[in-house]
Amino acid sequence: MSGYVLAIDQGTTSTRAIVFDGDMQVVGKGQKEFTQIYPRSGWVEHDPEEIWDSVVSTVHMALRDAGIEARDLAALGITNQRETVVVWERETGRPIQNAIVWQDRRTASYCDNLKRQDLERLFTKKTGLILDPYFSGTKLSWMLANVKGARARAARGDLCFGTIDTFLIWRLTGGKSFLTDATNASRTLMYNIAENAWDEDLLDILRVPAAMLPEVKDCAADFGTVDPDIFGAAIPILGVAGDQQAATIGQACFAPGMMKSTYGTGCFALLNTGADMVRSKNRLLTTIAYRLNGETTYALEGSIFIAGAAVQWLRDGLGIIGSAAETNALAGRADPTQEVYLVPAFTGLGAPHWDATARGAIFGLTRNSGPAELSRAALEAVCYQTRDLLDAPVDRPVILETTALGAAWLAGSRAGVWPDRDEFSAMWKRDRRFEPEMDEKVRAAKLKGWKSAVKRTLSEG
Repeated sequence: MSGYVLAIDQGTTSTRAIVFDGDMQVVGKGQKEFTQIYPRSGWVEHDPEEIWDSVVSTVHMALRDAGIEARDLAALGITNQRETVVVWERETGRPIQNAIVWQDRRTASYCDNLKRQDLERLFTKKTGLILDPYFSGTKLSWMLANVKGARARAARGDLCFGTIDTFLIWRLTGGKSFLTDATNASRTLMYNIAENAWDEDLLDILRVPAAMLPEVKDCAADFGTVDPDIFGAAIPILGVAGDQQAATIGQACFAPGMMKSTYGTGCFALLNTGADMVRSKNRLLTTIAYRLNGETTYALEGSIFIAGAAVQWLRDGLGIIGSAAETNALAGRADPTQEVYLVPAFTGLGAPHWDATARGAIFGLTRNSGPAELSRAALEAVCYQTRDLLDAPVDRPVILETTALGAAWLAGSRAGVWPDRDEFSAMWKRDRRFEPEMDEKVRAAKLKGWKSAVKRTLSEG
C-alpha cells in the first residue's frame, strides 16, 4: 500500500490541501483563499459552497504538485476551523444559509440572557466551555430561530447540523457519512465531555433537536470513503480533528504537561492534561485534546481570536501592505520612541477576558505615526495576547505544517502506513528555539502599556 496521505486543512481564510509521503514529508500543496462575508458589524459568514469548491480545487492542486493520482493515496485526514456552523438539507445537501463563522458575535445578547438565568455554570460543568458567541451552540440556535421554517424542519429530521468537518465528510462521501469527531463536538456547547455524548439538558435549553446532530467518533476512525467521482478514486477518510487539536497532535503533545501554541487567523494555546479534566481559575477552557481508541485526553485552552487576521486587516482593510510578507520589514522601520498599541478586538476578546462586545482600538497615535508603526503594533499585539496566556521559551518544529500533519497522522496511522503514537513522538524535531532578548525593564514597560490599552478597550473598562 502507498504511504501517501492527504490532509485537507480547511481554515478560516483559506483552504489548503497537503500531500505527505511515507516519510511524513510534504511533497505537494494547494491553497486557495475564499470570501469573508460581513453582513453587519460583528457578523462573519462564509459561503459553504465556496468552501466546498475550494476543497475540491486545492486537492487537485496538491495531487498535481505531488505528481501522483488519487489512487496513490492510502488515506485522507481532515482538519478544520472548529466552531463555524453549517446547516444543510438532508435530502439535497444544500445549505439553508451561509455558514456562521466562529468569529461571529451575533449571539452575544443570547449568551448574556442565558447567563442571567444562571446557566453558565451548568454549561461549563458539562462542556468545559463558557457562554460566549464563539461556540457553535448559540449560533445554531440563532439559525433555527431566524431561517424561516428551520426549527420545524430540523425537528422532522430534514436538516443536518455540522461544523465544517461534518459538512465536508457529508459532501466527500456523497451523503453517506453523517459524522464528526470528539474534538469538534466538544466545541459546540452541546456535548458532555465527561460522558462523551450529546447532552439532552443542553439541547433542550438551546432548543436544538437531537435528530439534526451527527454521530461522534474517535479522531482516528472510519469516517467513510470519498466518492470516486470527485477525485478519481475511492479514498478512505480515517482521521478528523479540529484545527487546534490537530496541531496539538502534529506537535506530538501526547504527554500531560506538554503545550503547543499555533498562529493563524487567531492564536490558540493548548496544554495536555491527560485523563484529567482540569478546571481553570483564569477562564481558560477545558476541552478534549483528542480521543483515540475510545480513550479521551483533555486539555486546557487559551483562545485568541485575532492574530494573523490583524496582518490581513493591514492588507485588506487599510491597504498599507501588499502581502503579509512585507509586514516584518515595515515594522522594523517603526520609530522606536513611539508606543503604539493595537488591541485587535475586531470580533471581541477571547481568553482570559471573554468580552464579546469589546471592539478594536488603537492607542498612542501621534502625528508621526504611519504604516510602519501600525505594522509593528499589529505584530506586537500577537505577542502581548500570547503573554496574557503563557510565559515560556518557544520551540519551532522542523515541519511547520503541524495542523495538517496532525490530521495526516491520524489518517496515516489508522491506515497502518505511518508509525504509531510513540514512534511519531520520537520523530519530532526542533528546528529552532526562540528565547526572549528584550531588556526586562523595556518588556515590563511595554506590558504595562498593553494592559492599560486592553483595560480601556473592554466594554466595562
